[in-house]
Amino acid sequence: MTENKYSDNREEHGHAEHHIVPIPLYLMVFGILIVGTIATYLVAFIDLDSVFAGANTLAALLIAFTKMTFVALFFMHVKYSSRLIWLTALAGFFWLAIMFAFTMQDYLTRGSGAFTK
Repeated sequence: MTENKYSDNREEHGHAEHHIVPIPLYLMVFGILIVGTIATYLVAFIDLDSVFAGANTLAALLIAFTKMTFVALFFMHVKYSSRLIWLTALAGFFWLAIMFAFTMQDYLTRGSGAFTK
């Protein structure tokens, strides 16, 4: 028996099985993203700087990180992917953390400004 060169047998060709995500799960994640967007909007009106300087920025970044995680896990199908895809996604998050650390190191070590009177 000869194999058809156009066959769709993914296991023989080294392709992974695709995972089908149910629509209610997509709608739940969409709802979480909408709630996160509304929470970001509402946190912008609350003065959290009385807690510590930059608390509003930290709250907004935490909400954004949560939303980014849901998008990557469900809409980009990282949750159902191989370990190599997980490693690649985690390396991207690690690199983003390094960039934030360098940016904050520069920002936090600056004075009040060179041209202040």
